[in-house]
Amino acid sequence: MASALASRMGLHSLRKKQLKTYNVVIATMDAELKFSCEIKWKGKDLFDLVCRTLGLRETWFFGLQYDVKDTVAWIKMDKRVLDHDIPKEEVISLSFLAKFYPENVEEELVQDITQHLFFLQVKKKILEEEIYCPPEASVLLASYAVQAKYGDYDPIVHKRGFLSQEELLPKRVINLYQMTAEMWEERITACYAEHRGRTRDEAEMEYLKIAQDLEMYGINYFPIRNKKGTDLLLGVDALGLHIYNPDNRLTPKISFPWNEIRNISYSDKEFAIKPLDKKADVFKFNSSKLRVNKLILQLCIGNHDLFMRRRRVDSLEVQQMKSQAREEKARKQMERQRLAREKHLREEAERERDELERRLLQMQSEAQMANEALLRSEETADLLAEKAQIAEEEAKLLALKAAEAEQEMQRIKVTAIRSEEEKRLMEQKMLEAEMLALKMAEESDRRAKEAEQLKQDLEEARESERRAKNKLLEITSRSVKTSAGCLSGTTMPPDIPGMNLSSENLSFDFKDTDMKRLSMEIEKEKVEYLEKSKHLQEQLNELKTEIESLKLKERETPLDILHNENAERGTSKQSNFKKVCNILSIYL
Repeated sequence: MASALASRMGLHSLRKKQLKTYNVVIATMDAELKFSCEIKWKGKDLFDLVCRTLGLRETWFFGLQYDVKDTVAWIKMDKRVLDHDIPKEEVISLSFLAKFYPENVEEELVQDITQHLFFLQVKKKILEEEIYCPPEASVLLASYAVQAKYGDYDPIVHKRGFLSQEELLPKRVINLYQMTAEMWEERITACYAEHRGRTRDEAEMEYLKIAQDLEMYGINYFPIRNKKGTDLLLGVDALGLHIYNPDNRLTPKISFPWNEIRNISYSDKEFAIKPLDKKADVFKFNSSKLRVNKLILQLCIGNHDLFMRRRRVDSLEVQQMKSQAREEKARKQMERQRLAREKHLREEAERERDELERRLLQMQSEAQMANEALLRSEETADLLAEKAQIAEEEAKLLALKAAEAEQEMQRIKVTAIRSEEEKRLMEQKMLEAEMLALKMAEESDRRAKEAEQLKQDLEEARESERRAKNKLLEITSRSVKTSAGCLSGTTMPPDIPGMNLSSENLSFDFKDTDMKRLSMEIEKEKVEYLEKSKHLQEQLNELKTEIESLKLKERETPLDILHNENAERGTSKQSNFKKVCNILSIYL
């Protein structure tokens, strides 16, 4: 009985403990994280846990987002997670996303994980056409995305069709041109091949540097109405507030840079923007819902804080992070250089090995040819020796016949005494014998000369044979010495401002002293911005020229037409800020 009671108490304790926790799934851009959270946890507790899990220190850019009715909202750091309007399901789902965007990605993004999360989020927005991207920039961005994923281009590994399963271009761009998937892959691969030597982090940074100049990059759009009831769009980003026509999200009609805004406040559904110039009128507008006004103010406060933070000396934490990032970058650079040297040495050794193998094959071929020449010389010498022997025997035989003829002549002389007829016949025979002897002597001399010539040919053949043997010995010894020398000489390598909030009226005030001081800095940054990226613009113009002839004009979207008009007028994302003060009265 005591055992049963203890069991029931243990089960009750377990159930009580389970009621104090709940499960959360956090979706990042490339993973899902599951946590068991305590009921009392605030947004900051969960947010910090996610950041620690990811190893993320640049936390000020990010937040936890959730869907609520027909809009989105962000978890507040000082509010319990369960007190938000989150669907109370068995498992709560949240998204870990970038809430605020940097002005300059190269200067502000320090950690590789921060850069990678921004790269994935911006890439997704471009492919889903939440950020408008012109076709030529889409191709260039796609090539950097391929470099980040596959590394350096290798024609042996990256054969035709290796990008067939990759989503690299917005569907709007694909439908705009009369080009096949193979043609698009060819264009992207041509740019991809030029990025050799860039690491994944470097390729992702180049992607973000191009993307940050797109007109819709980092902007949150909200539908609003002015006092006249005109439908407009409010855009909030790292540089300020922008007012757009609903059909043109690329070019703002009015812009309020953060350094020219004194106060932002809302009461119920009415929102007010007070410029720094106290003589200027207050810009007021209405939004559809109170919830949207809260979200707008929240984004304004966060972006303004970061705007001010960028223009102050970095905190000790940021300085430490940048120092560590520089050290890590230098270490990686040295490691890449070491690997490059080892690769170069390995390639050199392989080239030397190939050269030795080529020379060895050449020497073997020369040795084989010398052996064949030697065999031919030996055969020629044997044949000439045989001919010389035959000629010598023939000469001896002819000499013997000549001697016999001489003896016959003497005998005839001795016996030629009988009669004149016999004498005449004898003389005639003697004459014939002399002629025959003379002919025999000439033939004997000719045969002797021929035998002498054959002996000389034999000597020459033996001399040729001797030279061929010497050449073979020389080639063989040279091959051994060269191989030994080359192999011994080759070294193989070892493998925030004041803020007033109440239930009736919420406001956010900016300090005048900071704002006036920042105006000059902003103008200077604008001038510096206009002077950069000449090479990038040339590259984009070249890509645009290559594919322009294949464009289907009838498929152009309104954003394509607006982008082309802006390009013809020379209007850029940054130049739009020059339209602030002189046209505000149109909308006030």
